[in-house]
Amino acid sequence: MREGPDPFGVRDSIETTAGKATIYRLGKLEEKGFEGISLLPYSIRILLESLLRHADTQKKTITVEDVEALARWSPENISEKDIPFIPSRVIMQDFTGVPAVVDLAALRSAMERLGGDPAKINPVIPADLVIDHSVQVDSYGTAYSLGENEKKEFERNRERYTVLRWAQKAFDNFRVVPPGRGIIHQVNLEYLTPLVHLSEKEGELFAFPDTLVGTDSHTTMINGIGVLGWGVGGIEAEAVMLGQPYYMPVPEVVGFKLYGKLEPGVTATDLVLTITKMLRKHGVVGKFVEFYGPGLNSLSLPDRATISNMAPEYGATLGIFPPDQETLDYMKRTGRSDEQVDLVKKYLEAQDLLYSANKPEPVFSSNLELDMGTVKPCLAGPRRPQDQLFLNEVSENFCETMRQTFIRKKEGGTDLARDPAYLRWIGEGGAPVEETEAQVARETEKVGPVEKDFRVTHGSVVIASITSCTNTSNPSVLIGAGLLAKKAIERGLKVKPFVKTSLSPGSRVATEYLGAAGLLPYLEALGFHQVGYGCTTCIG
Repeated sequence: MREGPDPFGVRDSIETTAGKATIYRLGKLEEKGFEGISLLPYSIRILLESLLRHADTQKKTITVEDVEALARWSPENISEKDIPFIPSRVIMQDFTGVPAVVDLAALRSAMERLGGDPAKINPVIPADLVIDHSVQVDSYGTAYSLGENEKKEFERNRERYTVLRWAQKAFDNFRVVPPGRGIIHQVNLEYLTPLVHLSEKEGELFAFPDTLVGTDSHTTMINGIGVLGWGVGGIEAEAVMLGQPYYMPVPEVVGFKLYGKLEPGVTATDLVLTITKMLRKHGVVGKFVEFYGPGLNSLSLPDRATISNMAPEYGATLGIFPPDQETLDYMKRTGRSDEQVDLVKKYLEAQDLLYSANKPEPVFSSNLELDMGTVKPCLAGPRRPQDQLFLNEVSENFCETMRQTFIRKKEGGTDLARDPAYLRWIGEGGAPVEETEAQVARETEKVGPVEKDFRVTHGSVVIASITSCTNTSNPSVLIGAGLLAKKAIERGLKVKPFVKTSLSPGSRVATEYLGAAGLLPYLEALGFHQVGYGCTTCIG
């Protein structure tokens, strides 16, 4: 064992367009007596590379014992020791990111009061902040809604945005993506992640995987492109920014084998709801989920991102797809340079990390399988993401749920007439249960195009928003919404005037391809005008 950095002696190099780059070759560990490295799950190997790269017998932040604990990972031998993980990036949105920026500013003030140089206070780990949580849907259903909402967003958040603009100029290693560019996770996927970094340190060029922690639970969307990352708390993210490791238990890894392909008309949303139900039943809290199998060949990268995005809903720390040829193709489609794509390919091949269904299957803690050809169109509800309902069951289930919610007697025989919650409901203008039951029954009837008089009651849809980082970043789902709108217009259907309609895609690219497909006019005819690029209705 060597003293200092690279105690295991695994440094090697690859040729890149920028010159020779040093890597920490995982395969060399097998030569050192660590068997089965190539059969470890992809996610464990990425963690292992990070430990190898930062291991130093002198600094002792990451020790030889930390590396050994992970290198000997197996379903039967999972170390109980917490390991220190140093990600290569931190990503934040404006709700959770602004307090972190204020804390950095406070540290600079403290440094100045103590007579030091405040300019020395900077993020040690590169950090990105994407502004997407502040836009609100004040205006909707008109061609000028986007401009109106963006104008009000700047009026409401002038002080916050001034601070962020100052921070971008004042701090090193800190970037801000301005408002109106898209939802954090889609911007991360389309633009921010390089998948493989090329960084110079003390005159030496290093290549290493992109890894990150984020201050949003759906940070896991980046797992769809093969980047290891998940959501953490704001204080944890700040600590990582300032160079502290993120301590975590060695995870179990659940392998999820996909085969077959989705039937026509079945979307990635249907697939992820099916997966969510299976994983909730299996139990994956605190675990990694890794997808593999021949089915990956039929899944586009946006479809994979949809599945990874919902890791918090199925309870896992992350849900990752190892990078393959589709990953490289996606990087080209999203404007990454040929040099960057070449770097990614060379690095992944050198580390045996480029996935192929022909390779031996990794060893997992447990396994599940799904034939994607059996997935049917579905929704989740009424309460939990794992409450899967097939489309032909939705109407009946909705009406039954309404009846159960507003029956005259609650369980246990409580009389609604003496129930405080019900009396408060009536006192605030809520409809009496008799009217509600009658209205629910009427709503099950088939009705044609809307008329002039309307009644809003329990069960009436009053908000219809095409948004969320899960769906609006997926072209097939968004185009499906546009085609549905086209059919609705052709059949003379309209939206009731009391429904608040809005369209808020994950990025500006979505608006471009909806426009190019000629589908925006149909969405707008139903009231789904562009209202902003951000989370909007999805966060209330």
